[in-house]
Amino acid sequence: MTSGGSGMPQGAGSNFGFLDVTLPMLEQARVRVRGLVKLLIKTKRKIVYTDFEDQLGEVDEIALPTGTGQIDITRFRAKIRDFLCRHEDHISLHKLRRNAPLTEADLAELERMLGESGELDEAALSRSVEEAEGLGLFIRSLVGLDRAAAMEAMSSFLNDKTLCANQIEFINMVIEHLTRHGTMTPAQLYEPPFTDIAPRGPDILFTSARLTDLIVILDDVKARASAS
Repeated sequence: MTSGGSGMPQGAGSNFGFLDVTLPMLEQARVRVRGLVKLLIKTKRKIVYTDFEDQLGEVDEIALPTGTGQIDITRFRAKIRDFLCRHEDHISLHKLRRNAPLTEADLAELERMLGESGELDEAALSRSVEEAEGLGLFIRSLVGLDRAAAMEAMSSFLNDKTLCANQIEFINMVIEHLTRHGTMTPAQLYEPPFTDIAPRGPDILFTSARLTDLIVILDDVKARASAS
């Protein structure tokens, strides 16, 4: 990726190497530009005062929906997590935690299992599934990934005898995150706690090709929680 003080990607010339741009390069650029936003000059606006007399028409009472606050969502997630833990032997849930590819039948079975619990808020479930980009990913975010499955996914790195201590610690942190949260995005590699080891991102620890391998693995782990 980058080396030296210039920060210019390897292979960049007068045309900035656009033909050689890789996904890790773009991610690194996004993260660096994001940190510059705070340096934008803030302009002051003149305060405008108004002196109008409020005029109210007919007052209508509107009943606001309840149960949509953050605390309710937290409780909702905790309720589903508890339910799933009590059904951890279900074959589709077992496949999800073991990082085995799911089928449409698996997702349908997981949906049926949650629906028949009789304790779940369908609106909250629909919202959570949409935010997680799928039922499988939502459930995986609650139950995590089996540690053995996470280690197996990262085996190409764990079996690499040339890794230094910082590289091994970084990969172990990835495994820990997958175990707790089920998936992770490439962008999270450039955020805490990973920046505790690689302040400027994993580019200083791994070659461009190796970092691409890591991103491919993370994408594959995420894809396996969706129907194939």
